Amino acid sequence: MHIPESQRTFLDKVKEVLQKYDAILKDINHKIWSNPELAYEEYQAHDRICELFDGLQESGYRVHRKAFGLDTALEVDYVYGTGGRVIAFNAEYDALPGIGHACGHNLIATSSIAAFIATCESMKAKAESLSVTGFTVRLLGTPAEESGGGKVKLIKAGAYKDVDACLMVHPIPMIPGKPDIHCMATSVEGGFLANDKVKVTFTGKPAHAAAAPWEGINALDAVVSAYVNISMLRQQILPSQKVHGVIVNGGDRPNVIPMSATVDYYIRSPTKKTLEPLTEKVLKCFEAAATATGCKVEYNWGPSYADLKTNLPICESYVSAMRAMGHHTLLDNSEQKGGLSGGSTDMGNVSYEVPGFHGMFCIPAEGVNHTPQFTNGAGSPEGFERSIECAAGMAVVACQILVDDKFAEEVQRNFKSY
Repeated sequence: MHIPESQRTFLDKVKEVLQKYDAILKDINHKIWSNPELAYEEYQAHDRICELFDGLQESGYRVHRKAFGLDTALEVDYVYGTGGRVIAFNAEYDALPGIGHACGHNLIATSSIAAFIATCESMKAKAESLSVTGFTVRLLGTPAEESGGGKVKLIKAGAYKDVDACLMVHPIPMIPGKPDIHCMATSVEGGFLANDKVKVTFTGKPAHAAAAPWEGINALDAVVSAYVNISMLRQQILPSQKVHGVIVNGGDRPNVIPMSATVDYYIRSPTKKTLEPLTEKVLKCFEAAATATGCKVEYNWGPSYADLKTNLPICESYVSAMRAMGHHTLLDNSEQKGGLSGGSTDMGNVSYEVPGFHGMFCIPAEGVNHTPQFTNGAGSPEGFERSIECAAGMAVVACQILVDDKFAEEVQRNFKSY
């Protein structure tokens, strides 16, 4: 693959900057991994990232805590001159209940922090010789990706309104039989699905389960009926569509007819357009269960995640940069098995707002994402090293967008074609 001159200019400088900050990056990665925090509770991660950049303020970084009205969101800006394009990197840092950083968000945060610093310092060093009069680089700390839709809230608050491109990478386990594959640019549509989330509560009437069960209206029966209805619906949906849930509450005592019972469901489909009719079918399953049992039904909707819109010019640029640095990198995720295939992310919502990049990189782990084994992989030295190597690739792409007008126009043209 041809290496554009606007990339070649930055390859060595980016690697030099990352080597300079290696100890700082290792430290922040370890601190986030060893102190897992759940959605919207990432106070330590928020504070430690902000403190890192407080210590670098002589470099011109502007730190904004509790950004955009969210206690655990953050924004760090570097502004050079006036005008120019704006590049953003998303840092995720929420963990999962009971299994810590089993999706590797510590590595996501670390790679975005590293790419942000490398982009800022490399651009600052080269701007004058390249006649660049202005640019902005931004690090966004985006909480609650796993369940709370932090980026959805940031979009509504205007965090991406002036951004020309937004980048991040996400770890997955190594591909079986192909340990040499370093990362993928995920240029193929359908890897990340649109996702509706709903918590459904059925309300009935309590009664003594042995002495007078006929006086009760059993909310647990409604939950079981809904669960069975959805299980049967799965036979009639596309292989690319997913519906899965758990029973959150099924009652308190065996001898009391449950007055209230709750299920929590995720509904996924390849696009927002195909998700809507699938969600309607699932709702009919809940409504039928309520009708059959005589229960009332209430819906509590979580944030909806859009499918991920890939940007081919950014993907090609990333692959070019990574291969130039000696890493076996795929342009698409067609060889991906397991990992996050079929998952969802609120980066999908960002990709509908601005040109986006959500690359994947492989780390050594004995299990797939959302398992304790992947938690161990996310805390490994090899996982850290790979996150930094991908940060270098992102930084080179970011610099190319900031200095190369023709490439920046291609990025925008591809985005608008959707």
